[in-house]
Amino acid sequence: MSAMRSMRSLRRDRTVVDARISRATLRRVLTFAGPHRRLIGVFLVIVVLDAAIVVVNPLLIQRLIDNGILRSDVSLVVRLAVAMAGTSVVDALLGIASGYLSSQIGEGLIFDLRTSVFAHVQRMSLAFFTRTQTGALVSRLNNDVIGAQAAFSSTLSNTVSNVVSVVVVGITMFVLSWQVTLGCLLLFPFLLLASRLVGNRISRLTRDQMDGNAELGTMMTERFNVGGALLLKLFGRREEEDAQYAVLAGRVRDVGVSISLVSRIFMAAMLLIPSLATALVYGVGGIMAIRGDLQPGTVIAMATLLLRLLAPLQGLSNVRVDVMTALVSFDRVFEILDLPSTVQEKPDAVVLDPRASRLEFDHVRFTYPRADEVSLASLELVARGESRDSGQVLREITFTAESGQLIALVGPSGAGKTTITNLVARLYDATGGVVRVGGVDVRDVTLQSLEDVVGYVTQDAHMFHDTVAANLRYAKPGASDAELWAALDAAQISGLVRTLPDGLDTVVGDRGHRLSGGERQRLAIARLLLKAP
Repeated sequence: MSAMRSMRSLRRDRTVVDARISRATLRRVLTFAGPHRRLIGVFLVIVVLDAAIVVVNPLLIQRLIDNGILRSDVSLVVRLAVAMAGTSVVDALLGIASGYLSSQIGEGLIFDLRTSVFAHVQRMSLAFFTRTQTGALVSRLNNDVIGAQAAFSSTLSNTVSNVVSVVVVGITMFVLSWQVTLGCLLLFPFLLLASRLVGNRISRLTRDQMDGNAELGTMMTERFNVGGALLLKLFGRREEEDAQYAVLAGRVRDVGVSISLVSRIFMAAMLLIPSLATALVYGVGGIMAIRGDLQPGTVIAMATLLLRLLAPLQGLSNVRVDVMTALVSFDRVFEILDLPSTVQEKPDAVVLDPRASRLEFDHVRFTYPRADEVSLASLELVARGESRDSGQVLREITFTAESGQLIALVGPSGAGKTTITNLVARLYDATGGVVRVGGVDVRDVTLQSLEDVVGYVTQDAHMFHDTVAANLRYAKPGASDAELWAALDAAQISGLVRTLPDGLDTVVGDRGHRLSGGERQRLAIARLLLKAP
């Protein structure tokens, strides 16, 4: 079991050891742990007790053999055996308690981090999502958050437990026989050397394997969604896609074989060195027992303690990798939390009158933000800075749309028609001039009140992989079926919905692709009519 834990530790990316973690990050980590400080305190006390109790049974074994069995003291043998059983029960209970508290702390931390990141990301501007790779962002919410959790569960408990175990067991062995203890210590450098050499190799291979699996996952994600599958079929690239996937899968296969071979070598070394150390204890200790320098029970106790010393030493050899891996995960989570949105709500923002309808553009200018202003390079598959600014998309745009008036924006692709609608909804902020709704600058009102008043249907209407009713009720969660049908009638799509296999309960498919483009737009119009902005 200890060898398996060592393998998991070695699979961590050891390049994180060279990462620079600021003191500010450490302070924020402690701040995040603040709500759980009482649980962490109790948890550490239990971990220390659980680590210290490891020497009790070997010492009881020593007395049981030397003072009980060899002296034929049945009463003492019984008492010591009961004490050993009691110690084992206490150890098991401490293990259960530490596991429960570790889970409470770890899962609580995951909850805090996930909800904080999710809430922050939801409030980012649209520019953030136009650059960010979705898979990389989801990874931050999963892998990095779980990695950060390890700092206050496994990494913290293992480090404290290993330090206490090494100190307590080492002192106990040295008191029992300093000669045998020094002999065993001569073998430990070989254990650490094997761990270091194999660790470097394993971490490189594991990083290659993770990169390869990420490439496979990206390829499948892009090819297996509806849009990717349609593109593949239209261009007839099946054979090329098969060959490309086979090359990537072949690399992952070869790396997996290499990892298996190196892991086997490491496991053999981890089993060999403890076996040699045990042989040394019994050999040297046995000779000393024959000469009368040690009691037989002391020799057995030394051998038992030795086995309980190797795992903590192995764990401490990798503690820097474990700690830095957890801290780097925290740093990557904080990186997202620290990225500000380019669209901010003012502290003194007012609530927009829900009856507001007059729209004004007053000498509006707009330039799309640069990558370094809205995104992180680590969240982009192909990360690069802009070679130049995009330039002004809108220049001195001025017009007024009165209530009930129909306005058409006409122009070629890229002229800025969609950009104008984005500015009304404040998906972006104008870089010059003023956009007003109901006579109020959209930057001076609360985002929620603006979202309640403004609504539009995009060209590529997005639908969730859910039922027709669920997609409609996204606009008005409490809407009745009668309200849904009224909105569908107004959008002139109720006839189609009635012909669907399950009517309102029909699942529209991924992004609504079970419907045609026009049908999706009509359903989106019905959804907007239900919102009634």
